Amino acid sequence: MSEFWLISAPGDKTNLQAWERMNTVTSKSNLSSNSKFHIPDLKVGTLDALVGLSDELGKLDSFAESVIKKIAQYIGEVMEDSKDKVQENLLANGVDLISYLTRFEWDMAKYPIKQPLKNISEALAKQVTQIETDLKTRSAAYNNIKGNLENLEKKTMGNLLTRTLADIVHKEDFVLNSEYLITLLVVVPKSSYIQWQKTYESLSDMVVPRSTKMIAEDAEGGLFTVTLFRKVMDDFKAKARENRFMVREFYYDEKELKCEKEELMKLASDKKQQYVSCLGTIPAAHDGPSGTAGYGAASLSEGITVLSSQGPLLRWLKVNFSEAFVAWIHVKALRVFVESVLRYGLPVNFQAMLLQPNRKSVKRLRDVLNVVFKHLDEVAAASIMDPGMDIPGLQLSNQEYYPYVYFKIDLSLLDCS
Repeated sequence: MSEFWLISAPGDKTNLQAWERMNTVTSKSNLSSNSKFHIPDLKVGTLDALVGLSDELGKLDSFAESVIKKIAQYIGEVMEDSKDKVQENLLANGVDLISYLTRFEWDMAKYPIKQPLKNISEALAKQVTQIETDLKTRSAAYNNIKGNLENLEKKTMGNLLTRTLADIVHKEDFVLNSEYLITLLVVVPKSSYIQWQKTYESLSDMVVPRSTKMIAEDAEGGLFTVTLFRKVMDDFKAKARENRFMVREFYYDEKELKCEKEELMKLASDKKQQYVSCLGTIPAAHDGPSGTAGYGAASLSEGITVLSSQGPLLRWLKVNFSEAFVAWIHVKALRVFVESVLRYGLPVNFQAMLLQPNRKSVKRLRDVLNVVFKHLDEVAAASIMDPGMDIPGLQLSNQEYYPYVYFKIDLSLLDCS
């Protein structure tokens, strides 16, 4: 992104010649790219009203900038997996931001120029405030879904010691409704498969022979069933731990598993509805052959893997980024108009120009502008050219001050890469 300088100077013959000199020097020395910035004939009102409006517009300028920065950052977060494409989604009225700036046209339909300046300012403030309010609401809903989805990922993507088993186990893997027998699930490291097969029957008394079967596997190990008598369960667990076989605290309950699957599907549905691309795709579940990796039923996987980077949230962010950016540049135009009238007086006659400085020539460009337009304010120009000069009666505020009207538009603030 780039930095732009929005400046103005009187539009009389003398200053038009100054503009020509500036354009000649800056283009010849490649100091900046310049284009006229067209501001329509707005209603001036009273001097007191302009002074008050100047302060209000300064605050509105900072507020609008903060809102578009928030939206840009949110777009970057939503497009986490496509960071390289964030900038191409930051558009204003359907075009890239630099094109919009360099070809700026006042939106007569949205901001009619026959109304007082204060009315235009209030309309802009109301618009930006509403966008910020809506952003807070949507971001809260988004963060809630994001948290739920992160929990979903933890449940479905952990290892066999921690992940949910709802989408792995099946009723036929267990001995159910038996007063004496129980089926346990044991996580066995890959390096210990042979040891497990040789020793599981002798880890305690009353283990059902040949009752083990691997029902799932991940990168670290396998999940095995084993059936034994209930009264030796605690002894079996202790002996299993001694041999680095970890028994999962899991008992097959069809109702509980159904509730857990429904919860997973609800989260999946929330994910579909938002179509947020920032969270990444959860690997598709699949049913592998017996003894191979299996992460659940296809119906569940279909519910949690569908994503779209152009869902409702991203669309809203893009539309409202454009609206907020357009409003912000209209605020800049208003500020130039108001400050130009206050600085240069009536009747209204000034020329606004948009400069895109060459990064390596910023200081040189500033010096050229100060020399070309120093006649507009000899005292201020002298202070700028010689910062050490003490000039009685000249008190400059913390805001940058030059002989000409100047406002900066820093698009680098919107760089989310």
